[in-house]
Amino acid sequence: MANNSYSGVKNSVAEPNHDGEFGCSLKELRSLMELRGAEGLHKIQETYGDVNGLCNRLKTSPVDGLSGQPADIEKRKVAFGQNFIPPKKPKTFLQLVWEALQDVTLIILEVAAIVSLGLSFYKPPDSENRSCSELNCGNAAGGVEDEGEAEAGWIEGAAILLSVACVVLVTAFNDWSKEKQFRGLQSRIEQEQKFMMVRGGQVIPIPVAEIVVGDIAQIKYGDLLPADGILIQGNDLKIDESSLTGESDHVKKSMEKDSVLLSGTHVMEGSGKMVVTAVGVNSQTGIIFTLLGAGEDDEDEEEKEKKKERKKEKKSKLSQDGSVENRKKAKAQDGAAMEMQPLNSDEGAEGEEKRKANLQKKEKSVLQGKLTKLAVQIGKAGLVMSAITVIILVVLFVVDTFWIQGIPWEKECTPIYIQFFVKFFIIGVTVLVVAVPEGLPLAVTISLAYSVKKMMKDNNLVRHLDACETMGNATAICSDKTGTLTMNRMRVVQVFISDKHYKKVPEPDVIPASTMDLLILGISVNCAYTTKIMSPEKEGGLNRQVGNKTECALLGFALDLKKDYQAIRNEIPEEKLYKVYTFNSVRKSMSTVLKNADGSYRMFSKGASEILLRKCYKILTATGEAKLFRPRDRDDMVKRVIEPMASEGLRTICLAYRDFPASEGEPDWDNESDILTRLTCVCVVGIEDPVRPEVPDAIRKCQRAGITVRMVTGDNLNTARAISTKCGILQPGDDFLCLEGKEFNRRIRNEKGEIEQERIDKIWPKLRVLARSSPTDKHTLVKGIIDSTVVERRQVVAVTGDGTNDGPALKKADVGFAMGIAGTDVAKEASDIILTDDNFSSIVKAVMWGRNVYDSISKFLQFQLTVNVVAVIVAFTGACITQDSPLKAVQMLWVNLIMDTFASLALATEPPTESLLLRKPYGRNKPLISRTMMKNILGHAVYQLTIIFTLLFAGEKMFDIDNGRYAPLHAPPSEHYTIVFNTFVMMQLFNEINARKIHGERNVFEGIFNNMIFCTIVFGTFVIQIVIVQFGGKPFSCVGLSIEQWLWCILLGFGCLLWGQIISSIPTSRLKFLKTAGHGTQKEEIPDEELEELEDLDEIDHAERELRRGQILWFRGLNRIQTQIRVVNAFRSSLSPYEGLEKPESRTSIHNFMTHPEFRIEDSEPHIPLIDDTDAEDDAPTKRNTTPTPPPPPSPNQNNNAVDSGIHLFLDPSKPATPSAPGSPMHSLETSL
Repeated sequence: MANNSYSGVKNSVAEPNHDGEFGCSLKELRSLMELRGAEGLHKIQETYGDVNGLCNRLKTSPVDGLSGQPADIEKRKVAFGQNFIPPKKPKTFLQLVWEALQDVTLIILEVAAIVSLGLSFYKPPDSENRSCSELNCGNAAGGVEDEGEAEAGWIEGAAILLSVACVVLVTAFNDWSKEKQFRGLQSRIEQEQKFMMVRGGQVIPIPVAEIVVGDIAQIKYGDLLPADGILIQGNDLKIDESSLTGESDHVKKSMEKDSVLLSGTHVMEGSGKMVVTAVGVNSQTGIIFTLLGAGEDDEDEEEKEKKKERKKEKKSKLSQDGSVENRKKAKAQDGAAMEMQPLNSDEGAEGEEKRKANLQKKEKSVLQGKLTKLAVQIGKAGLVMSAITVIILVVLFVVDTFWIQGIPWEKECTPIYIQFFVKFFIIGVTVLVVAVPEGLPLAVTISLAYSVKKMMKDNNLVRHLDACETMGNATAICSDKTGTLTMNRMRVVQVFISDKHYKKVPEPDVIPASTMDLLILGISVNCAYTTKIMSPEKEGGLNRQVGNKTECALLGFALDLKKDYQAIRNEIPEEKLYKVYTFNSVRKSMSTVLKNADGSYRMFSKGASEILLRKCYKILTATGEAKLFRPRDRDDMVKRVIEPMASEGLRTICLAYRDFPASEGEPDWDNESDILTRLTCVCVVGIEDPVRPEVPDAIRKCQRAGITVRMVTGDNLNTARAISTKCGILQPGDDFLCLEGKEFNRRIRNEKGEIEQERIDKIWPKLRVLARSSPTDKHTLVKGIIDSTVVERRQVVAVTGDGTNDGPALKKADVGFAMGIAGTDVAKEASDIILTDDNFSSIVKAVMWGRNVYDSISKFLQFQLTVNVVAVIVAFTGACITQDSPLKAVQMLWVNLIMDTFASLALATEPPTESLLLRKPYGRNKPLISRTMMKNILGHAVYQLTIIFTLLFAGEKMFDIDNGRYAPLHAPPSEHYTIVFNTFVMMQLFNEINARKIHGERNVFEGIFNNMIFCTIVFGTFVIQIVIVQFGGKPFSCVGLSIEQWLWCILLGFGCLLWGQIISSIPTSRLKFLKTAGHGTQKEEIPDEELEELEDLDEIDHAERELRRGQILWFRGLNRIQTQIRVVNAFRSSLSPYEGLEKPESRTSIHNFMTHPEFRIEDSEPHIPLIDDTDAEDDAPTKRNTTPTPPPPPSPNQNNNAVDSGIHLFLDPSKPATPSAPGSPMHSLETSL
């Protein structure tokens, strides 16, 4: 690879020294991993003889693995690198401060403040010889220079700068702590990734980052490969390499044809072992990452040295150098900070590069869409108000001075006039600052970040932030049975063996010896060798079950029969198994073939009883002889044995075997239908998986909260029905459907076998249990419910899954839950939330948190909008009538700080309560500001405006103080305006308590002490307010107040609480004129101009970036420089003009190289391949697949499946794709090829 020059590979220089130690160098291994298929095998044979030769050179044993001694591991790390790709350095605090300063409104304020400062120091040259009295610049300027007040003129400018600095620091600090939190979350997700490795002859889980070259890895169905390697033994192994090659067909891997395994690819079937040959930046995924500039070099000393050398090299390749530098610049903007800013406001602080790691533009989360729209509307209104304020002030001043007083414009007076204009300008900007709700994005971020942190404690590991809020809207949950609703501790409780049905495990001596031997041998070899039963961790505890739980039940059954399965496994190690047909969702069975000494073969099978019994033609009797087993006997057995077991909620498994005599020669193993027939049934076992004790209660809560729970399982119908009755999904006497997968498919397809939405719509509302379902059925059901238009609200569906085959459904769902313990890597990658305890009741917690996020934001909005309305109207009217804003710039900034930053902290961190589960879910189109909230906002605004205006125009009489209106330019602060300001702040403080309830509840203090943050902030704000008023002086335009005046201010503030009680007595239903606000955007509503304003629609098309990643591999043969330029272009073309935010999943981690494996659900429609001729610079949303996929059919979920059941939309690349929203006609439109 020519890109060694900048790929950050530390060892490229130090290679030769290690040749002696290991028989192959880093370079050799890297070039080996670039070969595919036959070429790779040829190279191995040519260079090393065979895989064992390679293992010898790497000083490792294919059977026992590495010794695992620290010294050896260290040596390997030095020679071949570590298995991790260094993440980008997080943004420093200073960078964040700089970003916060980019905010437009703040910049305007800074400029105004600096101009004001400059003017206050400016003295007209003449003024020394002409006394002030001779200089007449109009009444307004009267008393300008009185008693050296002008000396204090600089204070206001300085104070504004100071308060701007405060706002910036607070914003930057919030961003910084947020980033830190999510880095922590990310590293936690990464630390939890372990992989089964053979070390010292033991199979042990090892953290992915600790894997070294030469390790022997055990790979099985559902794994995400953590490093590159060469297969040393495989059973029926199929890999999905779409994340690297873009080919969605699964690639068969075997020792004979193709043994190269690559990191970042998914094991879709089978199992095996591989020897690790490349890790971290040297693995194929790592190389691509390096090309994309993600693995920035660790700044070690040696590194810096190398960099210097590299720079010299680079000087010679100037074009390359330029591209590298650009790439770095591009990356600098890219910010691998896992920026979780769900909203783009006009604050630059909220601007990180928006990168989604998914293959397509996800529709923005519902909340985000509503908030953006609201923020833009409020911002526009504020802008208009502030412009009008400035214009009116300027016009009034000019008319008053030059026309009414008729004074000519004198040169000496110019600075004074300019000072006035600057002051007006500052007032206008301040109105704008108060009007623009920068606090909104902050509130959302804080609320989500806080929820995510707390949800960790409730066993929910959130991978995609918006999933947390979507969960609050969930209307349906499709849950797996095994492990989610049940405990996933399986054991055999009933068995039918040698013609007798035992209701509990029989004594070993009642079973004929020949039958017993077959049974135990079959169980020992025909269960994955990774599955085993370990002794309990604590004395007297239950045995630990490792691996597949159904197989654990069978191994446990062998132990119950006083037999040792491990002895047989030691005798027949995995390498000696002749052929293994691993379990998959199509076969629904697993078989293992052994070759006997005389050349005959014996195959053991296990699988779902109704499927396997159809393939049996004999059964072992009480004597151990095999007798014929006719269809009549089978039906009889189903009635007598299987149905009674299933109706008790047991999963029935049939164990069988078949002999292939040596005389018939070797059968054709690839013809599965011929192999898996004419079996002899050994026994049928009933496996119990008890329902988790907390599940029935959790399901009741869901049903009360308006969420329908459906069970989708691979078990048979009777078992499923029995368990769903135990859980409470089915209530006796209800009219509900329980279907099997076959029946479900028959009902939803038309004569041609195509799925019809109308047919699904007839079924899903009543469907509660779907049994014997395939992954495709699960996906079809989820898609059908999401796309359904039968109910007026679009359904929001959550799905739980643990297997690789659940991937498509998890991605299709609005929220996918993967199991943290039993789940495969593929399922976790496709999910949004990982349940760390695999427990259904954790989902209920997620619903609670999700609803709480929504409510927190509504609370904040209610508070924020009241302040906005009041502050803007006061500043506007005050300015128009008294030519001066009653609330000064610095005061406004302080109010802005309390109401934005502090209030968002206080209100966004309210803990959830059980009462959240008593109401139905909000729909996707429910407005953010309900009519009740509108009533509260307007009601409180009326009270506050009345008080403020009374104080403003009659305050001096009431308190018997000097009138503060019409003060000259640098007049000292007045008591009058101080009281106005103080009362205003007191009213906000008490209104903050009112804002805690948004559904019209009366008791606003309920649970207030559960939220210490809230109490601290309200109290803290109060203390700071006292300090500002008593000691703020000139900068804050305040004068100390007496105790009596303070009490009046507090009393008027307290009136807010009383007024709140009056407002909540007015029934909302009477106030028909109230409008709601903050709906989601419908597609038709967005004109092109506004599209540009809605900054965060500017999302980067990931399809196109992923395409580039694929192309980097395709164009291997092209020279490096082109590739680099292409990468730079990829970044350039995908840098949005507004830097949006980055999603947590887009961190550069080897495991997230392609966060979502490509699932392809084969439908009856043919896929028509199209020639992928996209140029690298093309911006059309193409993918690295042969079929261009559109931005998804516009469904509002966040994890759309890239290849959606064979349905493709084609988009004209020249037309801009506008994201469509729920409720629009586009919404359910699917265009078929």
